Amino acid sequence: MNKSKLNKLSSSNIDRIISLAWEDEVPFKSIKYQYGISEADVIKIMRKNIKRSSFKMWRKRVTSRISRKSDKY
Repeated sequence: MNKSKLNKLSSSNIDRIISLAWEDEVPFKSIKYQYGISEADVIKIMRKNIKRSSFKMWRKRVTSRISRKSDKY
């Protein structure tokens, strides 16, 4: 998704995307299906809208283990 489409997301959609991404049980595929945004776009949204320490903690949690997020199980 290009920057202009990311910028056009409403604040309520951004809040919902963040809450879905924060939950370990929700895979990126579900977020893509619901909102049409890729995993990379979710990462951009998270980086831009949450505190740096929260973002680092989330990325570590998502990437440090095989999870449903990545569908690699």
